[in-house]
Amino acid sequence: MIGTSALLQTKKSARRRSDASQADMPPLETAPTPLGLRPRIGLSLFWRTFFMLAVLLIGSTVAWLQTFRSLEYEPRAILAAQQIASLVNFSRAALIYSDSIARVSLIKTLADQEAVRILPREPGDKYEIFGGSTLDQRITEELSARLGPGTVVASSVNDKSGLWVGFVMENDSYWLLMDRSRVSPVDSKTWLVWFLTAAVLSLAGAAVIARLINQPLKQLSFAASRVRGGDFDASHLDEKVVTSEIREVNIGFNRMAEQLAKIEQDRAVMLAGISHDLRTPLARLRLETEMSVADEDAREHMAADIAQLDAIIDKFLDYARPGQAVLSPVSLAEIVEACVYPFKDSDDIRVNVDVPPNLRVMADEVELARVISNLLENARRYGKSVETGVAIVDIASRARDHWILIKVRDHGIGVSPDALANLTKPFFRGDAARTAATGAGLGLSIVDKTVQRMGGTFVLVNGSTGGLSAHIKLHEAK
Repeated sequence: MIGTSALLQTKKSARRRSDASQADMPPLETAPTPLGLRPRIGLSLFWRTFFMLAVLLIGSTVAWLQTFRSLEYEPRAILAAQQIASLVNFSRAALIYSDSIARVSLIKTLADQEAVRILPREPGDKYEIFGGSTLDQRITEELSARLGPGTVVASSVNDKSGLWVGFVMENDSYWLLMDRSRVSPVDSKTWLVWFLTAAVLSLAGAAVIARLINQPLKQLSFAASRVRGGDFDASHLDEKVVTSEIREVNIGFNRMAEQLAKIEQDRAVMLAGISHDLRTPLARLRLETEMSVADEDAREHMAADIAQLDAIIDKFLDYARPGQAVLSPVSLAEIVEACVYPFKDSDDIRVNVDVPPNLRVMADEVELARVISNLLENARRYGKSVETGVAIVDIASRARDHWILIKVRDHGIGVSPDALANLTKPFFRGDAARTAATGAGLGLSIVDKTVQRMGGTFVLVNGSTGGLSAHIKLHEAK
């Protein structure tokens, strides 16, 4: 295969178009969401904890208020009835034991200072019984028990509202009128103010508690994401936090990150030595084969085997390549053109390209070229048409919702549904690949891993009319 980096530099000015092939080009479909990457609508841990605590606290507050209201009625009714009965008895006793002149003065004093009026009760008085609520009924019962039979408690007399208590004094009937507020329960506005105050305090407490619970997990999640990206230095957690459980988790995570960093260093050193340690003897074997083997056919087969070993080493190095890709805006059309160029003179593959020239993606130029080249090579090997023995490959791309969708499809026999989900696993080969297993089984695994390093998704599906389709989703360059 011609070096991808060289092709990207030498073929950027060329444009390859196949009008007849593009006319038959199938429409680009939206790439299906891969298993494990399906977007989920849900709440973060903070908001879930906050809502659960808020519901618990507000529910407890409502239950407490209802209990308080229920328990308030009985003592409040008894206390109010005692006060009213005492007022009636005192007034009656004062009127009985005072002369006519003092009685008038006493009635005037009660009206001015205590807001209590004593009026004669006429037989034709029209009144409404006091008892609109449970509290009112309980007060009426208690007054009747304390003041004796014949006691009347009314909410209005002759269309004048108030708290009217009818009593008998020296065979004469009287009304004692007082303000209704003496026995009125706590009004709805007061209860509402209490409830809102309790609810606000409950929500504030729920937010503080949820933050205290969520903050260490948020820090752990961020550190884990940095470790996943290979940035071990930015993943250190505080080992001196007050909470013992969180401190132990942080210490364990830091030790794990240190071990992973050491393993990554060791792997980098090992990979650096593989190329020299393995390719040097392979180069000597190739040279000795060319010079020592007289049989031309045997020499070609031995050289091909050595080249295959060298290619397998490349695959292993590509798959084990550490680190995050360095992304920059690149022209997708130029990369596809450079990748297609090595195959244009091949008899066993024909590539149809439908990539608008203005599409730019956020990607690593060399990595993206390696992805497309691997897909083309995979299609050339295993995507040949049964009738013609030629692999017809369609490459199309569209921009959609700040994403670039790339589709690489062959028209071969496809892959069985059972094997489809395993194609991106290392060292797995589909049924069609087993008969011509010339690789290491890492090609599609390398593609999947590389696309993920560039922040995209990679999915393989069987085409509706046959063949295998590879869907790549990358960020659009702004």
